[in-house]
Amino acid sequence: MSLIRQQIEEREAQNLAPAAARSRESRGRRRPEEECSIRVAFQRDRDRIIHCKAFRRLKHKTQVFLAPAGDHYRTRLTHVLEVSQIARTISVALRLNGHLTEAIALGHDLGHTPFGHAGEAVLSQLHPDGFHHYQQSLRVVDLLENKGRGLNLSWEVRDGIVHHSKGRGNILPGRDEQPGALPATLEGQVVRVADIIAYVNHDLDDAVRAGLLREEQIPFPLIALLGVNSSRRIDTMVRDLVEQTLAAGGEKLTMSPDIMAGIAELRTFLFANVYENYKVHADFFKAMKVVRELYGYFMENDDHWEQVIEYPDETSRERMVCDFIAGMTDRYALELYNEIFLPKPWSVF
Repeated sequence: MSLIRQQIEEREAQNLAPAAARSRESRGRRRPEEECSIRVAFQRDRDRIIHCKAFRRLKHKTQVFLAPAGDHYRTRLTHVLEVSQIARTISVALRLNGHLTEAIALGHDLGHTPFGHAGEAVLSQLHPDGFHHYQQSLRVVDLLENKGRGLNLSWEVRDGIVHHSKGRGNILPGRDEQPGALPATLEGQVVRVADIIAYVNHDLDDAVRAGLLREEQIPFPLIALLGVNSSRRIDTMVRDLVEQTLAAGGEKLTMSPDIMAGIAELRTFLFANVYENYKVHADFFKAMKVVRELYGYFMENDDHWEQVIEYPDETSRERMVCDFIAGMTDRYALELYNEIFLPKPWSVF
């Protein structure tokens, strides 16, 4: 049966582009283990991520709109699925390793807190060492899943996860990037770009659905450049990235200056009109209060406490509380907050 995996590895060696990562050449796992007889290393990583509890919890974690009641708003889970689809399309076109790309994309947000970046901002303020969701994502796959054993993923997947975030930085890697700030593989860098292609489009779509924006408010030059709807804009961005990268030799991700500027302008438009909109911010402040008070409560109390794993003796209380809260879904955090802080009606005897 091991011949099946070997055949897949041979096809990778023969068919993938020179810059692509090969499963057979992986730097390996944190703990050695026997290879699968059918799946190559990056396929196993993808499957482990999909089947883990942290991945399932993403369906009840905020993307932009907190605990949305509508059926069609994005959640953190649908976000990672859209990133995965976009990233895999790019990787296949560039003859990169689709299995690796997919694994990184599906695992990149496993460490996100309840209430999205609102929860992340609070934990970053409260935890002595700060808090970043990309570092927490790595902590999830290295330690917190599987009762403290983690998922034991390949080095390349772990590297792509911890280096996926760019904040409001460059769309594509620039000369001013700090050494070690980027994913080591081209597949990881594809996920980094696919992340922004996904969210500038689906967040805009959700903002229009929510009534925060009207279609006519989107600057006309952006529509003329990128497209009139999400589908066409994604196609424009992906097509440009693939064609420009191939034209430049395929060794480095490349986009035309006007498309890259258009994506940056669309992101700026979203910050000004959606992410920093007073209606969204009002909910964010409420969510931050929930996370802040839960953190303070669990620093002092053990009731309602759910130990994530059996921690080493040297682990700080702050670290354990941070892990517990970061793993919560929006609805669980709200239910727990209500249980702990809100008064309950008395029964009549």
